[in-house]
Amino acid sequence: MGMPQASANWTAARVRALPADGNRYELVDGELLVTPSPSLVHQIAVTELFRVLDGYARPNRVGRVCLAPADISLAEDEVLQPDVFVVPAALKPRSWEDVRALLLVIEVLSPGTARYDRLVKRRRYQRASVPEYWIVDLDARLVERWRPDDTRPEILTETLEWTPVPGLPPLVIELPALFAEALGENG
Repeated sequence: MGMPQASANWTAARVRALPADGNRYELVDGELLVTPSPSLVHQIAVTELFRVLDGYARPNRVGRVCLAPADISLAEDEVLQPDVFVVPAALKPRSWEDVRALLLVIEVLSPGTARYDRLVKRRRYQRASVPEYWIVDLDARLVERWRPDDTRPEILTETLEWTPVPGLPPLVIELPALFAEALGENG
């Protein structure tokens, strides 16, 4: 289960110096978020999302699809570890420090991360004007789509369309098929 760690002086440098102990460490608005390694089902869902997104983003030159672990800092003294994210094609980063903007961030919920994903991280990505933030709920078989000015998510259960660049045909994800694949229900 994820736990915030009380300390008045967490910095990005201090977080990056923590040992590689299997936990995921993030620093958001001065709060250290610690979550255990994800489950197999979580990682299968992440892999499926990567596969679908990369199959769209690469040929359309939208950007680079990446996975955690990654030390993303959209501001000073911040460390973000999104499950799946898209770096805009206009950026040509050579290190995580070069990534200062994202086109899309996706978090796959785990029991220990739901509060952070829905509240702490969502607000942070909205403040950073990330165009879309998807929260994938495997248990409920739905995606919450958030945009920067949203006060409530768009709840998607059947089809998710993503149009990162005006004029491009959208990526269309059939959510029942995605969930069935992620949950091992296809054969």
